[in-house]
Amino acid sequence: MTVSETVLCIKKNALPESWVQLRSIVSLDLDAFIENCSAAGFEFLNRKDVEKDLAYKQIIPYTVLQTRDMKKTAIYNRQGSEKRLHDLWSVGIGGHINPIDRNRRNDSFKQILMTGMERELDEELVQKHLKDYPVFMGVINEDITDVGKVHLGAVFRILTEHPEKYQPGMELLQFAWSDTEFLSQFDMELWSTLALNLIL
Repeated sequence: MTVSETVLCIKKNALPESWVQLRSIVSLDLDAFIENCSAAGFEFLNRKDVEKDLAYKQIIPYTVLQTRDMKKTAIYNRQGSEKRLHDLWSVGIGGHINPIDRNRRNDSFKQILMTGMERELDEELVQKHLKDYPVFMGVINEDITDVGKVHLGAVFRILTEHPEKYQPGMELLQFAWSDTEFLSQFDMELWSTLALNLIL
C-alpha cells in the first residue's frame, strides 16, 4: 500500500442500512446501486486514513467468473497487496477504485465504477474473452473482519462458455476452475462466501 494512494469512498451512514449490516447480501440491479451511491455522495480519500476510519466504506468491484452452466467457478489463492487476506481462497477479482478511473472531473459514479471494474480485470487477467460481459448482481458487506469493516463489495459476474480463454496474472496464485458445488471445501475469505450466496 502506498501512502499517496487515494480510493473511492462513501460515508457509511449515507448508504442504505440494509447494505451495511454485520453481514449483508443484497440483490439489486445496477441502476438502483448507482442511484443510491450517487445520492449518498462519493469522494476520493487517502487509503491509509480510511483503512482505519469506520465512518467510510471503500467501494470495491468484485467480479466472479463462472462457466455459463455455473458448474465451474474460477478460484485463486490470495497473495496481493492486502496482506490480511493472504492464503485465503477467493472467487472475486477486483480492487480499489482510484482517481485514474475518473476520466473527467464530472464523470458520474457509474462511469467511475465501470472503468475501475474493467481496469481491475485487465490488471489481474493477462487474457480474457472479449465477448463476455460483467453483469452487476448486488452488494455484499461484512463488519466482522478488519478488512470488511471498511469496504463494500459491488458484485459482478461473468458467465463464459470459454474458460480456457481466461489466463491469470501474477497475483492470481493457483488460479483454477473448480467445481462450484465443492467450493465450500476451500478456506475462503468471507466476501467470497457472501458473494456465492448472492449469485447462487
